[in-house]
Amino acid sequence: MNEASNPKPMGKAFAFDNSYARLPDIFFAPVDPTPVEAPQVIKFNRALAQELGLDADALERHGAGYFSGNVPLPGGLPLAMAYAGHQFGRFVPRLGDGRAILLAEVIDRNGRRRDIQLKGAGQTPYSRRGDGRAALGPVLREYIISEAMHALGIPTTRALAAVATGQAVYRDRVLPGAVFTRVAASHIRVGTFQFFAARGETENVRVLADHVIDRHYPDLKGAEKPYLALLDAVADRQAALIAKWLGVGFIHGVMNTDNMTISGETIDFGPCAFMDRYDPRTVYSSIDQHGRYAFGNQPAIGQWNIARLAEAMLAILDENEDKALEAANAAVTRFMERFQEHWKAVIRAKTGLGSEEQDVDQALIRDLLVILYEQKADYTLAFRRLADAAEDSAADAALGELFEDPNALTPWLAAWRDRLSQDATAPQTRAAAMRKLNPAFIPRNHKVEEALNAAIDHGDFSLFEALNDLLARPYEDQPAFAAYAEPPRPGEEITATFCGT
Repeated sequence: MNEASNPKPMGKAFAFDNSYARLPDIFFAPVDPTPVEAPQVIKFNRALAQELGLDADALERHGAGYFSGNVPLPGGLPLAMAYAGHQFGRFVPRLGDGRAILLAEVIDRNGRRRDIQLKGAGQTPYSRRGDGRAALGPVLREYIISEAMHALGIPTTRALAAVATGQAVYRDRVLPGAVFTRVAASHIRVGTFQFFAARGETENVRVLADHVIDRHYPDLKGAEKPYLALLDAVADRQAALIAKWLGVGFIHGVMNTDNMTISGETIDFGPCAFMDRYDPRTVYSSIDQHGRYAFGNQPAIGQWNIARLAEAMLAILDENEDKALEAANAAVTRFMERFQEHWKAVIRAKTGLGSEEQDVDQALIRDLLVILYEQKADYTLAFRRLADAAEDSAADAALGELFEDPNALTPWLAAWRDRLSQDATAPQTRAAAMRKLNPAFIPRNHKVEEALNAAIDHGDFSLFEALNDLLARPYEDQPAFAAYAEPPRPGEEITATFCGT
């Protein structure tokens, strides 16, 4: 290997503070990444490295070694986290990081603690029968989607780097291998709480809750019942997150409890996708055979997951079992109430209805979604062009082109404009506000697959680079990329996405 993949130790180049490694041994397993043959950097997120306060120049020079796991990050304490989880409703008491290794924690330039983790860095004690590796396609996919989600303003894990390993991985076919470097507020999940609760280790549930409060919810330290307040806070963040998902047509695809973060970030972009035509029943994930995680089911699944968190925390919510159960049930009920509040704010802003609700508003929103569904309209373009129509009725024709019947929306538009006329907001101001919430560009499934196939089959990363550049500014009109805003033509539509494992 060359010097780039075998750099000399860098001493003070990185300053880490690894709080999770200071928890009891049962919380994790120390493990080093398994070296790869010929690491080569595909993509390095220099701006994120600078945000983290890392030595971006050093990482740019020697990233192949650091981001492949061949060279330890000075000051890092690599480990695989233990957790359990409900997978498609079935509880698995021991999952853990089977192909992910937490390298280190850093305090970024804004004073926030962030994890740096490798995915595809080799086997861990939790790998079961897996090889601990990742294929190139899922690594590139997670890079694209996670950075797109960030640009869309949705809480998410981030992409720091993607590295080709020079080794093959074996799935349904032989594929090029890669390692992904992910950054998160933390990788603590609902399943982390479940791991200790299932073992009857109430004290470790308490230790974990205290750690989470210190790290993510420090304002709860003075609460009368901090663990109940924590449950409420996590529920609120998840409710807000799912409302934002729905706002951009995002379908996670595997909302298992081990894929639900306590921090409220989107995590694990395996078979996720963005909806083209509006249909609440939309499913892309090839492993979601019964539509459990369909677009419209995500709020209910979020509540179900919060119920599992409440169960795991039950023993620390109150010394009295009956009171603990009552408090847990109330928190689970509040989840859906909070989701409805968050979703109402999202959809009202998307339709330009402003902050003051009127009696007709809910009917207007409901009727619009019904028409979108019945007319098989593209979700993203319909709302983007609705913003144009808010500024000038001359844009109605372009909006109508998205519907099977171009006049299907005409009566609704008349009622909508009548409602908008009762608001003093200037049309240009309203349209500008709508465009900040209704993206012109999303990671269209067919365009993502096109980029991945070019990289996998031909070693061509130009489409991958173009997508990343485009999606960094999703709310801006970019005429040079107009084709990326269009829905798939017949024969281009992607109907199934696949888990990276």
